[in-house]
Amino acid sequence: MWAGRVLHAALSGASRGRRAQSALAQLRGILKEELESIRRAGTWKSERVITSSQGPHIHVDGAPGGIINFCANNYLGLSSHPEVIQAGLQTLKEFGAGLSSVRFICGTQSIHKDLEAKIARFHQREDAILYPSCFDANTGLFEALLTSEDAVLSDELNHASIIDGIRLCKAHKYRYRHLDMADLEAKLQEAQKHRLRLVATDGAFSMDGDIAPLQEICRLASQYGALVFVDESHATGFLGATGRGTDELLGVMDQVTIINSTLGKALGGASGGYTTGPGALVSLLRQRARPYLFSNSLPPASVGCASKALDLLMESNAIVQSMAAKTLRFRSQMEAAGFTISGANHPICPVMLGDARLALNIADDMLKRGIFVIGFSYPVVPKDKARIRVQISAVHSEEDIDRCVEAFVEVGRLHGALP
Repeated sequence: MWAGRVLHAALSGASRGRRAQSALAQLRGILKEELESIRRAGTWKSERVITSSQGPHIHVDGAPGGIINFCANNYLGLSSHPEVIQAGLQTLKEFGAGLSSVRFICGTQSIHKDLEAKIARFHQREDAILYPSCFDANTGLFEALLTSEDAVLSDELNHASIIDGIRLCKAHKYRYRHLDMADLEAKLQEAQKHRLRLVATDGAFSMDGDIAPLQEICRLASQYGALVFVDESHATGFLGATGRGTDELLGVMDQVTIINSTLGKALGGASGGYTTGPGALVSLLRQRARPYLFSNSLPPASVGCASKALDLLMESNAIVQSMAAKTLRFRSQMEAAGFTISGANHPICPVMLGDARLALNIADDMLKRGIFVIGFSYPVVPKDKARIRVQISAVHSEEDIDRCVEAFVEVGRLHGALP
């Protein structure tokens, strides 16, 4: 009997092993087909390896010589600013590599509280809360704030993190056409039956370079008793007279209720995100926002770098003012050459090409000419709306910009994108 049980167990184990191998083989087959379909569609995304620090001029593995980088979110050139780097090193030395804890257990240092207070002062809000990323800030906000009694109204082209954050909450969801205020008003009228109404929009849309009409959004929100949320990730630090963002640019700082933004772009480019707004909301997020409660604290070096970046920005707006002229230089020259550039007056300058393979091939040939740009295609952007997103930095020289335009013209003609 004992031997029979052993034999039965052995046979059962072998059977389970075969089923597990069969399931793994099935998974491999599914993944292989999925990956091959991405390649066939021409939307495969390869990662180029940078072998230097981030900046306007970089070195790329496999590319000879120096490369001019036109696709970083390094809007103010602070990613490699010597004072920002030194602040990170000093904070690392004084406060360590990390906290090995979430904030509410033993993961809050004085530098975290100081940076939160500085962010709130910068945006002229009551309080602020730090997250590991702005993606986390967006996924943490809506679920903690909104219930099934509420409604959220979202621009159809909002960033994926806003979309995912909204999906997590139980509020009634309305999606209005991109920048279409008549459609937003219709949705607001429909949403009057709910307790709270929150209009959610990017301040500047990262793939199109266009800016939300916040004056009209705030007017409609006031008319229909709604709150306004703005993600300022592609605006903080360089839009508006002092770099406060699109709400400053459009004169509605006192009408936007909640701002989410990032430390990973203009403000040093390391990592981190935040929510800033009413003090009571920030207190609620500390109690309920899951990415805050269940993620390690922002590393001290990242905190130090971001804090110094904010100091530099608040000391002078000279860097901010240099952006407009350089953006205009690139946009005007490219349009004169025959390219279609999406958006207006934003350092995100999408060169619209339509075809995914064309965008990827032009980006590859640009690298051969010493220009680092990346083609964007579905699912990052809608089908047949492929583009190369050029991003202007305050530390690009006029010669850098002119060289980029010349390369685009040469490669564009080579691939039939220009006559």
